[in-house]
Amino acid sequence: MTRTFVLPTRPLARAHFLAPAVALALTLVGVAPLHAEQVGEVDTVFKFIGPDHKIVVDAHDDPKVAGVTCYVSRAKTGGIKGAVGLAEDKAEASIACRQVGPVSFSAPLALQEEVFSERISLVFKKLRIVRMVDKTRNTLVYLTYSDRVIEGSPQNSVSTVPIDRALKIPLK
Repeated sequence: MTRTFVLPTRPLARAHFLAPAVALALTLVGVAPLHAEQVGEVDTVFKFIGPDHKIVVDAHDDPKVAGVTCYVSRAKTGGIKGAVGLAEDKAEASIACRQVGPVSFSAPLALQEEVFSERISLVFKKLRIVRMVDKTRNTLVYLTYSDRVIEGSPQNSVSTVPIDRALKIPLK
């Protein structure tokens, strides 16, 4: 007589433990709905092990304003920590936003809205780009800065894109 033992499986219990782990992994990686396109980079410090320290320039297209792109330059830490994603990049960044084509709006704009954010440390620091609308001058104002969970940085940079008076900026 052969006995067969069947171990009980509980797929729901396994999924219950897996979901928080997946959520934590996505949070640590910093999944963002919008991505920057790297335009170029220059090395600033040679590192024997790991990538060099560098300055990178990224292009960020405004998701609600076709024809407007912001170029952000920022420091990127290299070395061993930079290679494995444990480095904390510096808070300094510079921004220049320009009209690169015909301007059109996909939706009415809020007076102030974050249009892009990217993690610049493993968990706590983010680089942010905020769009503000100057109604009086019919101008889009873009601000970049970094923040931390506990303490942000006062270092920032601002750029403007004046919109032709014939095209009014639609507001919420």
